[in-house]
Formats: sequence, C-alpha cells, structure tokens
Amino acid sequence: MWSMPPGSRPNKMLLRPPKQDSRARLFCFPYSGLGASMYNKWPDQVDGVEICRVQPPGRENRYREPHYGTYEELAEQVTEALLPHLDRPFAFFGHCGGALPGFATALHLARAGLPTPHTLFISSQVAPHDGPFGRFLQLTNSELAVELAELTRAMGGTPSPDMIQMSLRVLRADITANQRYHLTEPVLLPCAVHVIGWSEDKEIRPEQMGGWHAYAEDGRYAETTLEGGHHAFLDAPCELLTTLTERLCSAEPFG
Repeated sequence: MWSMPPGSRPNKMLLRPPKQDSRARLFCFPYSGLGASMYNKWPDQVDGVEICRVQPPGRENRYREPHYGTYEELAEQVTEALLPHLDRPFAFFGHCGGALPGFATALHLARAGLPTPHTLFISSQVAPHDGPFGRFLQLTNSELAVELAELTRAMGGTPSPDMIQMSLRVLRADITANQRYHLTEPVLLPCAVHVIGWSEDKEIRPEQMGGWHAYAEDGRYAETTLEGGHHAFLDAPCELLTTLTERLCSAEPFG
C-alpha cells in the first residue's frame, strides 16, 4: 500500500480523487489537444471499476501550467501522481493521441520496478516502433482548427473562435510530442495488451495496429474491433465499457 508523502501538493493529475471503495481503477488518458473533460459522457464507475480521468498539464483547469514536453516527461509526472492509487488492480486506456502517453507511463512503471497495469488498452493507435503515424501530424494550424471544431461538436459542444485558439495551442504541443516519440524496436511489457479498433475509423484502421502484438507476452495479447468511427469512444458505448472492465473485474486484488 502506498500513501501520499506528508506535505505533497494536491494531485492535479486526476480530475477528482479516486474513491477507496472501488475494486479496480481504469485510468483514462485524454486525446491530443483536449483534457480530462473529454470523458464527461463516461460513467464514474462500471461494475466496481472506477473511471479515473487523467488531466495532463497545460489544459483546462491546468491551463496556466507549462506543457509536459515529451511523453517520457509526462510519464514521470503521471507516475508520481498515480503511485498512491495503484494499490488495487488497475488499467490504462488511451485513444489515438492518448494511447501513447498511456503506453509510455506503463513502460516507465515497469522500468522503475513499480506496479504495472493489469492491462494496457490501446485504441486507434499504431505501435511505437511503427510511428509516428497519422494524418493529424501533417496538418497546418488552420486545418487543425477545423478538426478541433468537428471534435467539439462530436463531444456535444459548440465551438467558438476563442476556445478553438486555446485548444489549438495545446493540440500543437501534443502533436509535437507525438512526432518526437518513436521506439526503434518493440519492448515487452509485463502486462496484458488489448488493442481496440473501430470498424468505420478512417484515421487508424484496425489492421494497422498489429505491431502491438510484439509488446505482450504469449497469451497476454488481444484484439477487438468495435462498431463505429474514430470518435465513437466519446459516447462510452456499452461494448467498449464491457471490453475495458471484464478483465479488471476478474483480476485478483493486490496484497
């Protein structure tokens, strides 16, 4: 069991403090350019698994803080913040630009000899040795602004020029971090790896994510293709939540 050291700063890396009665925790990393509020349509808990929304610096309620820089630097910050809450089965989930920070954090935990996720869930992202990859990495600021407006509508909001400009600054910095992240070869993780593709996804096709197989031990890799497009995960479809929680619900508690 880990506890927060005396005098530690409030944990801003999570949108809210985790509850103590959850049987397991699912830490969700936000999409590039956005923050933890992108999971607002997700429930707070599913079958005893608490949904914990990760909030990187430089956005939303952390807007005045410096951007994290690289995925490796973010992984160090996330590890420090989450360590007190890794006292029961947990998993990481990230979609597209949110998947690689989740992987980087799992890798950092493993290399530091700390608890690692029961499962690393990767949605719509190629393996690190196959990237950087994606149409967004080549877009101009004007083109990214159009994409942000579309994403805002997909989340149920109404885009405004000021909001788009604010989000564009974060998105550009996140994209730069993505462009700089590449592994020369796969790294075997001490956790299960579950890849999630989407049938109508025009950004990352399910068959483009097969490189993740090399990151999991034999028998600890799985693939699932769900119905929907690139932004379907925002609505927390039942099939996705079931995929994410089934493994964790069967995981043995620590200790």
